Amino acid sequence: MVLPDKTIFIQGLNFIVMIFLLNIVLIKPVREIIKKRKGLMADQLEKIEGFNASAEKKVADYEAQLTQARKEAGEIRNTAKDEAVVVEHEILAEAGKEASSTIQAARAEIQSEVKTAMEQLTKDVYVYAEQATGKILGQA
Repeated sequence: MVLPDKTIFIQGLNFIVMIFLLNIVLIKPVREIIKKRKGLMADQLEKIEGFNASAEKKVADYEAQLTQARKEAGEIRNTAKDEAVVVEHEILAEAGKEASSTIQAARAEIQSEVKTAMEQLTKDVYVYAEQATGKILGQA
């Protein structure tokens, strides 16, 4: 059995002094380091969250700009297509007019040639008829 004597008080005092000294030398500095690390971690976490928010905002802006660019490109393409259709109709109309005038000119030329040929044949018919008549009647 343990008998309490005056050394127990000295051991108790020694224990309290040692706790006090350990608190000053070891525990408080470790707590300060842990506190600083927590603060550093919180700062880093804030920076990361800010960076993520900034990145998300930039991605959203990029997607909005991309959508706008696609819309503008579609409008430009449609405008160019409409202009090309108008030019195509103008070219086709001009080609139709040129073809029509060429056909009219060709018809007029053909009619003129037919008329000239008919007149020449009409003149030649009388000559051939006289020659044939002469041969039939025996005249040279």
